[in-house]
Amino acid sequence: MKSTCPSPLMARGFTLIEVMITVAIVAILAAVAFPSYQTYVQKTRRATAAGCMMELAQWMERNYTTCLRYDLTGAGCGTALTTAQLPNLSCRADLGNTYTLGFAVGFPTATAYTLQAVPGAAQAGDVRCGTLQLTQQGEKRASGAGGRAGCW
Repeated sequence: MKSTCPSPLMARGFTLIEVMITVAIVAILAAVAFPSYQTYVQKTRRATAAGCMMELAQWMERNYTTCLRYDLTGAGCGTALTTAQLPNLSCRADLGNTYTLGFAVGFPTATAYTLQAVPGAAQAGDVRCGTLQLTQQGEKRASGAGGRAGCW
């Protein structure tokens, strides 16, 4: 009579070494993929901040056509323009704690403004571009090591 128990040679499954090799391969792939993903996320956030700054610049120009100066706003152009008076665009909310958008120190003046996007906690690792700036003349700057190239 034959035994119904499978012999050790017929056992199916994975050995511990096969599982460990698979885990090692997955770990190597993750180690390569995660930094690439982080770089992609930083670029996406940076592009959103740049687009939002362009929207704010358009608002500044529309305000200038009404008040004939950049540092005033409101009915009768009687309110000093500060970061608090900038419009609450949806892109500003979308950026959350990744960028803080507002005016650079000393701006706006009657004839000039400089908008800036300062990287926050989630974007602090962006040393390539750092703080983005946009002036009334359309000049685009970046404070990071990479300069302006590739940041705008």
